[in-house]
Amino acid sequence: MHTGGRLLYLDFDGVLHPENVWRRPRSGPYVATPPGHTLFEHASLLVALLAPYPDVRIVLSTSWVRVLGSVRKAARRLPPALRARVVGATFHGEMDAHLFAAMPRGVQVWADVQRRRPHEWLSLDDDGEGWPAMAREHLVLTDPVMGISEPSAYSAIQAKLAALGTAASAGKRLA
Repeated sequence: MHTGGRLLYLDFDGVLHPENVWRRPRSGPYVATPPGHTLFEHASLLVALLAPYPDVRIVLSTSWVRVLGSVRKAARRLPPALRARVVGATFHGEMDAHLFAAMPRGVQVWADVQRRRPHEWLSLDDDGEGWPAMAREHLVLTDPVMGISEPSAYSAIQAKLAALGTAASAGKRLA
C-alpha cells in the first residue's frame, strides 16, 4: 500500500465524464445522458492539470473499482499518463462491499486518508454529501455533467494543486 506523499482521490462519474453512466451486459459502460458525451472525455484535462506535479499519485475513489472487480480493471480505462499514477483505491478486496457502498463517499475517502496518511491530498468528486468537516477543504466539487471541464472546478483544481506544490516545497531547504 502506498503511504505518505501527495495523493489525488479520483472519482470517474461526474468528474471525467457526466455522472449518468450505465452498463450494458455485453458492451459495457456508456454515458446515458445528456447526449453527445463520451466516457472519460475530460481525462486529457486531468493529464494536463497534473503534468506540472509528477509526484502526485492517484487513489481511485470510484464505484468502478467495485463494479469491475479490481483497481487494475478500473485503472485500465484511464489514459496511460493517469493509469501510471494509480497506486490503489479506497475500496479493496478485504472490505465488505455492501457496508462500503452504504458509506458516503467523503467517509470512504477520509477512511483511506487515515490509512495511507498522505502528506498532502486532494479529492475530485461530484458528490458533496456526507463529507466529514475535516475533509471538506480537500474536496473540489465538480459539476455532475461538465465534471472538471466546468470553469470554476477547473480553476479550483489548478489552485489546489498549486497549493500542494507550495506546501511540499515549503519544507525543503534550499542549498
